[in-house]
Amino acid sequence: MPTIPPRPTLPQRAPSSSGAAPVDARPRAFAPTDTRQTDRTFELKSLVHQKLLNSINTDQIKLISRDRVRMEIGVAVESLLMQENIPMNLQERDRIIEEILDEVFGLGPLEPLLKDPSITDILVNNFRTVYVERGGVLQKTVTRFKDDRHLHHIIEKIVAAAGRRIDEASPIVDARLTDGSRLTAVIPPLALAGPTLAIRRFARRVMNNEELIKNLTLTSSMLDFLGACVEARLTMVVSGGTGTGKTTLLNALSRFIPETERVVTIEDVAELRLQQRHVVRLETRPPNIEGQGAIVQRDLVINALRMRPDRILVGEVRGPEALDMLQAMNTGHDGSMTTVHANSPTDAFHRLETMILMADMNLPDRIIRQQLVSAIQIVVQITRLTDGARRVVKVSEVVGMSEDSIELQDIFEFERSGLTDLGKVTGKFRATGAKPHSLDRLRAAGIHVPEKMFHETTEVK
Repeated sequence: MPTIPPRPTLPQRAPSSSGAAPVDARPRAFAPTDTRQTDRTFELKSLVHQKLLNSINTDQIKLISRDRVRMEIGVAVESLLMQENIPMNLQERDRIIEEILDEVFGLGPLEPLLKDPSITDILVNNFRTVYVERGGVLQKTVTRFKDDRHLHHIIEKIVAAAGRRIDEASPIVDARLTDGSRLTAVIPPLALAGPTLAIRRFARRVMNNEELIKNLTLTSSMLDFLGACVEARLTMVVSGGTGTGKTTLLNALSRFIPETERVVTIEDVAELRLQQRHVVRLETRPPNIEGQGAIVQRDLVINALRMRPDRILVGEVRGPEALDMLQAMNTGHDGSMTTVHANSPTDAFHRLETMILMADMNLPDRIIRQQLVSAIQIVVQITRLTDGARRVVKVSEVVGMSEDSIELQDIFEFERSGLTDLGKVTGKFRATGAKPHSLDRLRAAGIHVPEKMFHETTEVK
């Protein structure tokens, strides 16, 4: 039985191991690789774009149909090709027209990436370097912008659509796009190599339980046990690193919340997509240009307690709101759930302790641990493996305290055994054989789970 030792005076942050090695890729509809041809393409696009803007008012463009603008662009391209005596085949001409349409109506070079449903992250390091993530693996693309000014213009376009602004006074923006994607942009002087942009995209629909099992994120027995815990109102923490799928898993587990319960969600950037009808969604607000008017998660947690919630779901706890969330869990809001950045269930509790101390309440360490043990029953650890796959690697139960340490009992775990020739991680999901202490609480709630599930093993090849 693993035991959590007392929190060290200066907690050490464990290095992240979830980053995947970039590989070269050539997604469709990307810019050509030849630098001279790319520069010529950008120059031609700029000339056509400027000619179009000179002939059609910018406000009018928004009112004109895409087909009409496409025809105008086609005429401008043909005219420039004849004037500049540039040889270009029909396929290249059509690509130029589409790219200019993307500049007028969309987000320029980012449009093909945004239209690709297999891409989960778009990472623009600078105007020359763009990476994407597919299937959990980073890939370098041949997409590029003309220069820093071009990239800055696209960032301003995205930020304006989100109702925000970015300039030297506010060089960092964290916002949610209309499709639910999460945007982070940084410009000089903070970004030394020019403007940089990261877009984390979310699936248009929530993955169902069958897909999670098919993808081997976890086994059906693990999901049945976790679903029973949610239904029986056991408080749960989903722990993992960046991009491991914590929010996806929390969305899946929220399906087990009965429809009769009132749920309040609290997030920095709204990402949760609960399927219940009785849901109230709250989102923090950043400060304005004068640095005033910010509404942080702690304010929302305190306010949520006055909204008669049956459960509170905090998208990610990352600061002093951990104390208020803990108080809510211990005062009639059992069954609440949250996520936390941590590399193991043990680290999750150390991080929660540290965040509670940020509330400046001067609580003794032992009291904090007693509160954590009383409030939290289940910790689910999810990890992104080297092949990009997401796996639930531990399902642990809080069983009590031993002196000044929190005791955890592993119920399920994923054991890695090696790699295939194709780089896929092999291993097995294994029930540890430990009988959960929470079974009595499940039975009291009228939920019966077969005890054989705590002795099963599933191979992953």
